[in-house]
Amino acid sequence: MHFAQYYLDCLSQASYLIGDETTGRAVLVDPRRDTDEYVRDAEAAGLRIELVVETHIHADFLSGHLELARATGATVCFGAAAETGFPIRRLSDGERLSLGGDDGGGVTLTVLATPGHTLESICLVIHEHSDDEVPFGVLTGDTLFVGDVGRPDLLSAAGHSPQDMAARLHHSLHTKLLTLPDATRVFPAHGAGSACGRSLSTETSSTIGDQRRLNYALQPMPEADFIRLVTAGQPATPGYFAHDAALNRDGHPLLEPGPPPALTLDEALAARDRQGAALLDCRPLAAYTRAHLAGSFHTSLDTRFAEYSGSVVAPGTPIVLLADPGAEQEARLRLARIGYDHVLGHLPDPAAVLERCPALTRRSQRIRHEDLAGEEGRCSWSGGLSADGKTGGGTDGVAPDGGASGDEASRRAASGGGEPAERPATAGARADGVQLIDVRNPAEYEAGALPGARNIPLAGLRHHIAELDPDRPVVLYCRSGNRSVIAAALLEAHGFGDVCDVVGGYDAVAAGGGEIAG
Repeated sequence: MHFAQYYLDCLSQASYLIGDETTGRAVLVDPRRDTDEYVRDAEAAGLRIELVVETHIHADFLSGHLELARATGATVCFGAAAETGFPIRRLSDGERLSLGGDDGGGVTLTVLATPGHTLESICLVIHEHSDDEVPFGVLTGDTLFVGDVGRPDLLSAAGHSPQDMAARLHHSLHTKLLTLPDATRVFPAHGAGSACGRSLSTETSSTIGDQRRLNYALQPMPEADFIRLVTAGQPATPGYFAHDAALNRDGHPLLEPGPPPALTLDEALAARDRQGAALLDCRPLAAYTRAHLAGSFHTSLDTRFAEYSGSVVAPGTPIVLLADPGAEQEARLRLARIGYDHVLGHLPDPAAVLERCPALTRRSQRIRHEDLAGEEGRCSWSGGLSADGKTGGGTDGVAPDGGASGDEASRRAASGGGEPAERPATAGARADGVQLIDVRNPAEYEAGALPGARNIPLAGLRHHIAELDPDRPVVLYCRSGNRSVIAAALLEAHGFGDVCDVVGGYDAVAAGGGEIAG
């Protein structure tokens, strides 16, 4: 048997190539959109990809089933409950996909219908030899992760309650997956950082036995307790999820490779002013905060670039990239992986452009946690932009260590929905007039927050901008100072002129002995 896992760190996403080396027949499961690597590896191993199997209709990335079907002629397969806008082969519960010879031996995949995360979710049990007593492994899709289970709330908008889907998930886990031998390897579709669950491990494989012992959601408990457990504390849902789910269900244009065209500054600004294009600055955080084009968005390529971009830029928005020289193709590809194909071009060497055009340049306003409160608990940051782009009490746009804090997505803190978790009615409306916004996920907020802060997770901030007053100062914070910079850029791009974020975020406040609530 040929077995390969392809793990994409920036999306915490795994796909799999399984083949029978005797017959050369192979299956590709949950592919991403850029499929060249799969095709090359299959050819090198002497394999023909005959089937492309999706474990479910994905929401967190735009899958490559259509691209792979074009490249290889493979048949696209989904679970029997799937409804799509293109021809598919429906796989029934218990169906066996034999990659071996006519005698039925060799590598075999058995389909398990496992609704819960979605209605059409399936898992695939892999036998290297059809008569093996213990399977080689099971591809669990978004039904079972290492350390977690799939979230059951993504179909709420379609009329399926999280409680109903959680009950289905409980049944799938206990009547299908947990009946497999403990030695069966577990290969999920996602790992740490994914918004498809709340406590995913950094490990990309495990065993049924280890998950039976260690996974919090698989511990012995009544079904009602399971339902309460898995419907609470889920991460805020990134704004592009519904868009990607629709494209994966209904069909999408095929990926067109190639670098984005180079644009002049005048062309980039005209695209913004005439076409509503988002100027997306994907340089490192420290470079962006030192100097950026006024009104530009920011998500750095060294963080969860696609996910954060899909949270702050609406689907279908034209995009102009502001990337370090040579990084524009990577940025375009990573946007394409979530279906953001409308990239008009890129501005070559944005740092040089900013140096030549100081009148169009802004410096991010960042304050240290000790500047948040004076002796009477009032904000000591004066707010407002001075002529040189600095604020009273603000930093020069660089964190104390000279760079961005680490990407906090890997903390996998629990959170709920995309809606803000409200504190008392005065939350976010301090006596000093400052709107203090916590852009972390709700469970992070509930575990401890700054007094007077209102929680609006970054993933949902775009949908709540109208609830904020653009004429009053806004102070944003996250865990470490990454998401808050992205949020500040979003508000600035929507016309907020008096915005800053807290360097080092909540962690810096807690480490410095600052006042916290919760």
